[in-house]
Amino acid sequence: MSITVDGINKRFGNFQALNDISLDIPEGKLTALLGPSGSGKTTLLRIIAGLESADSGQILFSGEDVTGLHVRDRNIGFVFQHYALFRHMTVAQNIAFALDSLPRKQRPAKASIQKRVSELLEMIQLPHLAQRYPAQLSGGQKQRVALARSIATQPKILLLDEPFGALDAKVRKDLRRWLRNLHDEFHFTSVFVTHDQEEALELSDQVVVMSQGRVEQVDEPIELYARPESRFVFDFLGQVNVISGQVKQGSLNQGNAWVTVPGVQQKGDAQLYLRPHEVRLATSPVAHANLPLRIEAVNLIGSEVRVELRPEGWQSEGSSNVWEVGISHAEFNSQRPTRGDLRYAVPQIGHLFTGNDAHPTTVNWAEAELAPRVRLIS
Repeated sequence: MSITVDGINKRFGNFQALNDISLDIPEGKLTALLGPSGSGKTTLLRIIAGLESADSGQILFSGEDVTGLHVRDRNIGFVFQHYALFRHMTVAQNIAFALDSLPRKQRPAKASIQKRVSELLEMIQLPHLAQRYPAQLSGGQKQRVALARSIATQPKILLLDEPFGALDAKVRKDLRRWLRNLHDEFHFTSVFVTHDQEEALELSDQVVVMSQGRVEQVDEPIELYARPESRFVFDFLGQVNVISGQVKQGSLNQGNAWVTVPGVQQKGDAQLYLRPHEVRLATSPVAHANLPLRIEAVNLIGSEVRVELRPEGWQSEGSSNVWEVGISHAEFNSQRPTRGDLRYAVPQIGHLFTGNDAHPTTVNWAEAELAPRVRLIS
């Protein structure tokens, strides 16, 4: 079942929580609503669920207007951040609750309910805890029970409000993988709210980035990360290194730092955004860039080595004024960079914002060496 959000507006007093939100959520896909606190993502989820009413606009399920439909008639499952399990009920009773609460004409027989509960307990791998109470469960177990309860009535749509926000990092990762497998098995349309960029990019088929009640960008995770369409999306979505300065004669300059921007004709203020994997480190300047940095920290944990560096003789954007560059363990072993060493950033691909432009220009220095040019993200 697809979801269409058409021109939704919502105010709370003088606060505009949602400002003319329109988007399409494809049937059978897992969509993330991603944004900082106060961006409107939970309000939008609650309006889709029918737990909150919009001031204007429409919500459609597979083309049918459900804007005025009561939450109980929308055939959705909803999972809250803090589980919302009934403390006085066992695990089995909590899962059965949604079925027991159906109107008499729709309610299955007791034997059918017990069978469904047993199936769900097997699915969440907790059949041995059927008679336990929520207080006797771990956070991850509670969230599995909450998920099982939400799909007990076999809803067409599953909505999740920061479902892993109260869990520790390892449990979150395990549950993300479990939810993705569950979604792939049942193919219901799922929408989940998160402020965790890694979670959104890893779990979803489509990401909706929100800010101050507006949609900033809607895209597949790979496209979203590779081609952010605004400064906000760049700043919010993962680590980014930024140098601001003046563009003159095909070069962006600030202090003793400069980098060529081939093909860019505009003059004036500009900001160059570089992801950590779009930069390599050298022991001396290169032909297209002079970006000196002093190593502050080296972190060897993980699949790559993370090097933190502070600009030498110029300033980076952001309060920390620290750059982050990822290098392979092989590079680390051959170069052995240590705290205090001077290195030079060598941009491979960059994203240039000039003046008040809303969209960046992508600069590829490797391509420019062969045929200097830039291409505008469309």
